[in-house]
Amino acid sequence: MPARLDHTIVHSTDRFASARFLTGLLGEPGPGSFGPFATVRVANGVTIDFADSIVGRDRIVLQHLAFLVSEDEFDEIFARIGDRGLPYWGGPHHQEPQRINHRHHGRGVYVDDPDGHAIEFLTHPYVEEE
Repeated sequence: MPARLDHTIVHSTDRFASARFLTGLLGEPGPGSFGPFATVRVANGVTIDFADSIVGRDRIVLQHLAFLVSEDEFDEIFARIGDRGLPYWGGPHHQEPQRINHRHHGRGVYVDDPDGHAIEFLTHPYVEEE
């Protein structure tokens, strides 16, 4: 069996605030809880597990999470970004402020979560499946 991602842990200053930020954009119910984690379940059973960092915000290593979504889901997510007045970018390093991109035959947008983790939503994968 090929390896499949089961979960990943993202450090945050407030695990439930970060998890609610993501579930809110995805239009999903609030996060779950498992041990010391606030959990967000995404496709294929994968969970994003947010953990309170013990080192403080200035020492959290920023991560990039990219979510492949349908065109309709992108429209819904992008509307939620606008409804919340969130800054967003067309590029991963805050290039193209308040714009989406049209790379890879699709659309993409980047937002930062409350701790500065880059959250990307895209409608077409960068690499085609074989």
